[in-house]
Amino acid sequence: MIKYLAKRIGRSIITLTIILTVVFVLVRQMPIEGYFDNFDKLTEEQIEVGLHEMGLDKPMPEQIVDFFGDLLEGDLGTSRRYRKNVPVWDILKTKLPVSIKLGSMALVLSMIIGMPLGIAMAEYKGKWIDKLGTVFIVFIQAVPALVYYLFIQLYGTTALGTPLLFDASNIKCWILPVISLSLGNIAYYSMWVRRYMVDESTKDYVKLATAKGVSRKKIMSGHIFKNAVVPLVQYIPTSFLNTVIGSIYIESLYSIPGMGGLLVDVIKKSDNNMIQGIVLIYATVGIIGLLLGDILMSIIDPRINLTKKEGTR
Repeated sequence: MIKYLAKRIGRSIITLTIILTVVFVLVRQMPIEGYFDNFDKLTEEQIEVGLHEMGLDKPMPEQIVDFFGDLLEGDLGTSRRYRKNVPVWDILKTKLPVSIKLGSMALVLSMIIGMPLGIAMAEYKGKWIDKLGTVFIVFIQAVPALVYYLFIQLYGTTALGTPLLFDASNIKCWILPVISLSLGNIAYYSMWVRRYMVDESTKDYVKLATAKGVSRKKIMSGHIFKNAVVPLVQYIPTSFLNTVIGSIYIESLYSIPGMGGLLVDVIKKSDNNMIQGIVLIYATVGIIGLLLGDILMSIIDPRINLTKKEGTR
């Protein structure tokens, strides 16, 4: 396991380096007008001084080396346009906890509802609960998320009597964003739990247990679900990242001061350092999620050996 983790961490570092390098190069292809306020009023000397202060007058390889050198020292740079001369980390550390809290609550809610719904759909295959669950899954996958987000906000705020603007101190203000953000994962978990459990129910060990007189309830909970959840657990860590990224719409709708809408704002303002800092966080969480997914899968099912070739991804 230690050897496997060392290899995966090494690959993750290489992957993260490539992602950051590509983003670094791409954001610097923008016209220089995007780096300055009132560009038309600046003289050539002022522009040259500004580019020198930002290090943009250096060759690209040298800029990349400087960037990773600062990154290793924990320096993400300072915001140039979003909040002028404010360190990137000082901005992110106030917004990241809000998105993490929102994403965590949405993920927990989706597991609490999605997995039991999938189990019920598999156990009562073809019955009304299965058909109702299928309609829900199809609706969530077929309809653009922004459509039902708007309906939930429009009618939910009226029903709950909550203000349109988010207030972290008011617990009611968390309800609609969390529900909205959890719907996609609820559909995902219920769909795949049902599919895996239906598939497992046709296996020979289930037929043997049934022939021996083992109760249907015990077979479903003790055998079928236990085996069906193994491939699904791999998705749980990465689904947290997907939930946080999906909060771009939610945080914008409810004016939540988190990470979701921040990426859109800094791209519009061409704030390179902010873009790089946000990409770093998202990429790191995504890579760690993939690694944790493999580890969780091996813990739940000891038959999976990650050190073997067939046990890796």
